[in-house]
Amino acid sequence: MKYVCFGYLDTESWGKLPPSEQNAMIDRCFAYDDVLRKNGHWAGGEGLQGATTLSYREGKVTVSDGPYAETKELLGGFLILEARDLNQAIQLISNHPGIRMGRWEIRAVEDMGPMIEESERRRAGGK
Repeated sequence: MKYVCFGYLDTESWGKLPPSEQNAMIDRCFAYDDVLRKNGHWAGGEGLQGATTLSYREGKVTVSDGPYAETKELLGGFLILEARDLNQAIQLISNHPGIRMGRWEIRAVEDMGPMIEESERRRAGGK
């Protein structure tokens, strides 16, 4: 089963580390990612940059920038894991060095295939 794991960075703690320690942490994270790949658990992942938020209210789309300067926690990236169940996903992320720099959120990925197929049938006129 696939799990999306969102990694949040405690920007205050990160900012207090000297560059050599930041680089060492980055290297440990990438080394662990290599272990995930080697063992068949890595299904993808990327770092994230700043955010733009869209919302819909009263018939209009509103766009706002973020994250904001006062944010002490930043969504830094995500991993997509292959794990047999949530417990294994928790164990894999618990061993990730990035856990020392902020919290992680783990969400199971839902297979949208059946819903997409049903929608396609409806849009094709029920055929």
